[in-house]
Amino acid sequence: MKRFRLSLILILALVTGCCAAASAAQAAPLKKWRAVYVEGGGYTDYQQILAATAQGLAKLGLIEHGDVPIPTDADDTRPMWDWLAEHAGGERIEFLKDGYYSAGWDEKRRAENKKALLRRIRERGDVDMIFAYGTWAGLDMATDEHSVPVFSMSVTDAVQAGIVKSVEDSGLDHVHAQLEPARYKRQITVFHDIFKFKKLGVPYEDTPEGRSDVALASIEEAAQELGIELVRCTTTLNVQADQSFANLRQCLATLARTSDAIYITTNSGVQWNRMKELLQPIIEAGVPSFSQSGIEETKLGVLMSLAQSSFGSEGTFGAESVAKVMAGARPRDVGQVFESPLGLAINLKMAMLIGWNPPFEILAAVDAIYQDIKNAGE
Repeated sequence: MKRFRLSLILILALVTGCCAAASAAQAAPLKKWRAVYVEGGGYTDYQQILAATAQGLAKLGLIEHGDVPIPTDADDTRPMWDWLAEHAGGERIEFLKDGYYSAGWDEKRRAENKKALLRRIRERGDVDMIFAYGTWAGLDMATDEHSVPVFSMSVTDAVQAGIVKSVEDSGLDHVHAQLEPARYKRQITVFHDIFKFKKLGVPYEDTPEGRSDVALASIEEAAQELGIELVRCTTTLNVQADQSFANLRQCLATLARTSDAIYITTNSGVQWNRMKELLQPIIEAGVPSFSQSGIEETKLGVLMSLAQSSFGSEGTFGAESVAKVMAGARPRDVGQVFESPLGLAINLKMAMLIGWNPPFEILAAVDAIYQDIKNAGE
């Protein structure tokens, strides 16, 4: 009988202890992740994807407010980060007010930012996640010099750039990148199916970063498979905004004279608040154009794009990846490939100006139609 009582007491003690431990675990606050932002310089795509990611984080309940205003008169992301630091709210993510690092497309400042952030991680230890936007930031942060989770976003081809090892494996436990491997070949194939061009104009910066920024390897592969000639215009694009815009516009003017069609690549020269000026050489030459970036540029005047290239899908994917890491997954173990819905977008105003009358079968397949050529904010 005594032995039975002793056993009962021990069982009750264990149960009580387990319940107390469970209650304590439930009462313990969840970790609040302190985030910083890194970019090579201002770019409209970074604005759009940052906004979409914030909206995704809000939908997942990781922040309270995700409708961050996007500047319409510049490609600066600083006001957006400041807004998130002030207004995002919630108990899971803190956007550090002093955690914004932009190089302004200056190589010297880029090196200084990397050095400063690595020192901060090493000495202060107040950074729990890094949002790295673009190729420069991805290359600088996807390193074994630290172990803070890195989310590489808005990179055209993170594998070609050397940010991650492969589509299946980032190569580092703390690194994750967003990848859509077939996107750019699909774009060029669709564009060619419609216009049957022989010469495709492609502007880009002929540097390792510049070639990866536009997924040049995918473009070249598509051109070879389709039997078309790439007409290249190489220039300097990862520079100050006005110079980048001027260089790209000059390239478009040249390509409009030497190509049958133009593939407007993802680069910092495409400034949405100056789209009417940028597209003028294409209009004057009557040449069809396709936006690598996606539907937002077709809204502003580029003839066509794939509607699957939407920032909303990228933002949702990025937010879900962040959530998985916050729940305990290693960034390396989170899938890197996302596929957004496929659809065609056309700007009928541009079609009219270049003298192209879209066939009925094309219009029947279109998911989005726009009828203005304008600058962002108009």
